[in-house]
Amino acid sequence: MHRTKNIVPLNRPVLWLFVILFFATGFSAFSQKSDVDSIKIKKPVAVHSPRRATIYSAVLPGLGQIYNRKYWKVPIVYGGFVTLGYFINFNNELYTKYKQAYSDIIDTDPNTNSFKKLNVNPIFFEADKISQLTERLRLAKDGSRRNRDLVVIGTAVFYALNIIDASVDAHFFNFDISDDLTINWVPGPIICMDQKLIGLHCRFTF
Repeated sequence: MHRTKNIVPLNRPVLWLFVILFFATGFSAFSQKSDVDSIKIKKPVAVHSPRRATIYSAVLPGLGQIYNRKYWKVPIVYGGFVTLGYFINFNNELYTKYKQAYSDIIDTDPNTNSFKKLNVNPIFFEADKISQLTERLRLAKDGSRRNRDLVVIGTAVFYALNIIDASVDAHFFNFDISDDLTINWVPGPIICMDQKLIGLHCRFTF
């Protein structure tokens, strides 16, 4: 005895429905795969260390500015140190010259007369004018020493500013300043006279 199988014929609308579902499923899977493949792995951003920039500038002035990629500040740093070094040397030479001249004029040795090599009026070498010359040499000696010491202090301050500048720049190196300047109005509760009211909050984004 043979069993007969009943075959249900597929009409045309049902067949088209299967075709549409097949292509829709295939394209959806393909698009998902392409989306996954197109995701780019972001490289981790290197942390900019303010401590490192500070140490660099303390060891070698200008090196912290190079680390912060502020290359235009390097000539300013070294130009400042060169200028300050010039004035330290200039005032120190004046101090040495006036110190020796003052020392020679107040002693009793006639052979020590370096003060006569100075560019002064010869009238001050006379006996009645020598006291005025002595006082002027003393003032010049003290003044040049004071100026030299002030420039030395200024150099130390400039060195400290070089370190502070590198540290501050390093702190703001990864600071993100967004170009999106917007105002958002959002509802929020307001308490007034021990009563809860509904108001609006204004939020600035910058």
